[in-house]
Amino acid sequence: MTPRVPKAELSTEMSENMIKQLGVVAEPVEVVWHNPEVALSNLEFSARLGAWNAADASLKSFAHMAVASQVGCAWCLDVGYFQAQNQNLDLTKASQVPRWRESEVFTPLERDVLEYAEAMTNTPPTVTDELHAGLLDRLGAAAMVELTAYIAFVNMATRNNNANGISSQGLSDACEIPLAARTQDSGAASAS
Repeated sequence: MTPRVPKAELSTEMSENMIKQLGVVAEPVEVVWHNPEVALSNLEFSARLGAWNAADASLKSFAHMAVASQVGCAWCLDVGYFQAQNQNLDLTKASQVPRWRESEVFTPLERDVLEYAEAMTNTPPTVTDELHAGLLDRLGAAAMVELTAYIAFVNMATRNNNANGISSQGLSDACEIPLAARTQDSGAASAS
């Protein structure tokens, strides 16, 4: 897919910083850079999310990838898996997120987080009181608030990238374990 908005030229410093972080200049930043205020706000908030530490990094990573898979944001799924490797998270599990319902590698807590991420992503959201209460009980209030805000931000980013026509840049090709493909019947269908 070709971006629907042409790429803007980034400063040398910005390009070099992205290459240090990802090995490439992130296409979503190049597209959004037509409005630097929006681009910088996204980058700053994304950096702040990375500093949050009340919720387990693996749970947030799995939630990120579940949202990306459900929304169909190839770039977000690609970068999410790449980041899981860079954070030394369990790649066996991370590789299975797109088909988590069929996979047997996830714990009950991880399954509930993946279900929660998909329920928040459905339109309209389908989060149940029982699912939320079960996670709140196991994670605690601070982690639950963080996880919810994290999933909400990922929803914004994935939908933004999809609407702008952003596709994968092949970042996850560097991962030892190939990323599983999402099965057609995986996950809850979005309501219209």
